Parts: sequence; C-alpha cells; structure tokens
Amino acid sequence: MANDVNHYLNNVDLAGYNSNRFDVPLLVDEFLRAGIEFDIRGRKLIDVQHIFHKMEQRTLSAAYKFYCNQELIDAHSAEADVRATYEVLEAQLERYSDQLQPDAAFLHAFCNNSKNVDLAGRIVYDDKKREVFNFGKYKGRLVTDVFKTDPSYYDWMLKGDFSRDTKQVVTALRLREREN
Repeated sequence: MANDVNHYLNNVDLAGYNSNRFDVPLLVDEFLRAGIEFDIRGRKLIDVQHIFHKMEQRTLSAAYKFYCNQELIDAHSAEADVRATYEVLEAQLERYSDQLQPDAAFLHAFCNNSKNVDLAGRIVYDDKKREVFNFGKYKGRLVTDVFKTDPSYYDWMLKGDFSRDTKQVVTALRLREREN
C-alpha cells in the first residue's frame, strides 16, 4: 500500500494547512517507516497556514483594527497598549456574548487549559494525570511509552520547531522515563 501511495504522489506538489510543519514531516517519516524514501526535493510545498499568518497579523494593532475598527495610535507605548487591550476585551465580550462571560474567573478558565503540561499544549495530562501527546501520530499516547517504543521521536522533537518550554518538558519526561 505504501508503494501505491508513493507512486500516486510521485513528482506532485503538496499543499495543506500547517502541512510544512506537520503533514509533510509526518508523511516523510511514515514512508521511512515503510522503508521508502519519499524525496521532497524539487517539489513545491504550499502551506495555507503560513500564508494566513504572513498576511494576517497577529498583533495588538491588528486585533484593535479587527475588533474596534480603529487604527492603534502610538502602538507599543504603555498607555496606548493598555487602553487598546481593554477596548479589545470589551469588544470581544460584546461580539462573543453567547460564549464569554464578563467575569475574571470565567475568562481565566477560558484562556488557560489546566490540562497542559507545556505552555503550547503539545503535551497534556490525561484523566489519570499522566502526560500524553496532544498532536501528531502519537496523539493520545503516553509520552513515556512513545519514548520507549520510538526513541527517535524524542530526538525529532528536540531538533524540531518546538518551543524551548516544550523541549524542556519532553527532556524532563525522557529523563524520568530513563530513571524508571
């Protein structure tokens, strides 16, 4: 079956959403596991998420424009940023009144996932308070089990485009797994 998929994808360009950081590396890795070298050299890789992030800013100024329909004057000055942040929050509460509550405890719970082990939420606690992957081919699997059965996954994460916090968490889990 892997040979059929490889033949089907022979010399085609690839596109997807977050595909350059997730799908393409996963595809290459899965082919390698099947003993097939899937060469992406010479292919065009189009990542729609990358286009989205390049074209639509993720800044306070952009949020202010989106939610308040105004340009942020004196961006990055403390007073302007605080005022704009407050106005954006007010606009969000109004726009999403059916989903948000104007209550600090509710907004804290909404903004924070207490199941996250790392800040990015790549690793989360399961119902038994054990660390599991929250992404990729091992999503839902215990981190320590994955490191036992596929130690190269740890190396892949350390070399990958993950935050330092995520890398510190997986390193601590890896060391804990080795001690046991």
